Amino acid sequence: MKLNAAAKYLSVSVLALGLAVGCASQPKQEQQAAPQKQEQSAAVTQALAAAEAAIKEAKSLNWIWRDTGKIMKAAQAAAAAGDDAKAIKLANKAREQALDAINQYYLEKAKTALGELRGYGGLSAEQQSALQQGEAAVATADGKRAYDLLSALLAEVKAANIQYTVERGDSLWSISGKAEIYNNPYQWPLIYKANADKIKDADLIYPGQEFSIDRNPSAAEVDAAVEHAKTRGAWSLGEVEESDRAYLGGLRVR
Repeated sequence: MKLNAAAKYLSVSVLALGLAVGCASQPKQEQQAAPQKQEQSAAVTQALAAAEAAIKEAKSLNWIWRDTGKIMKAAQAAAAAGDDAKAIKLANKAREQALDAINQYYLEKAKTALGELRGYGGLSAEQQSALQQGEAAVATADGKRAYDLLSALLAEVKAANIQYTVERGDSLWSISGKAEIYNNPYQWPLIYKANADKIKDADLIYPGQEFSIDRNPSAAEVDAAVEHAKTRGAWSLGEVEESDRAYLGGLRVR
């Protein structure tokens, strides 16, 4: 009888120990699974945050595709339902659409700036280089780069240039002599060179013509202009003098 009691006691002790060991091993398995779940949640959070940031920027520009918001809501719903893969896929799609809209916004702005810049003459070599880089960015649809280049160049050119509308009785000589222009009539070749695509003959301009005038020419440009004005020689209406052609330095006169 005592032996049976001892065996019964031993059996209960072993069972209790087994249960204790089982309980101790279960949390360890859960701890191993936890990092994977946290990593998935972090990926979802990151994808959603990136999409929301892009959408916010697109909205601030008032330039966003119609279904981007719907896609974002679907991504948020998938995340709430625990479908991480779907949530990430939809969030990435919403982000890509928003970024595409942002790029398109800047590309359109860049094209507008480019159109304005093409109306200005007399750009420096450095400005011409910036213009060419901007044109290349437009051609490759790199909206933000094109906008940054061309908008900065346009602001620079506008600050240095003014637009003058020719009035009856005007000549390049008289325009150049105006205080608000160069205050020196001998600098008229600067106006001629900057608007060579609009002026067929430096001695013949017409009311209503719009000229772009560089208010900050370099000293070398001023010296060359004054030298040409003083040594130009004989002139005649309706004809392009050879000295003018030489001064333009290879610019084609129509």
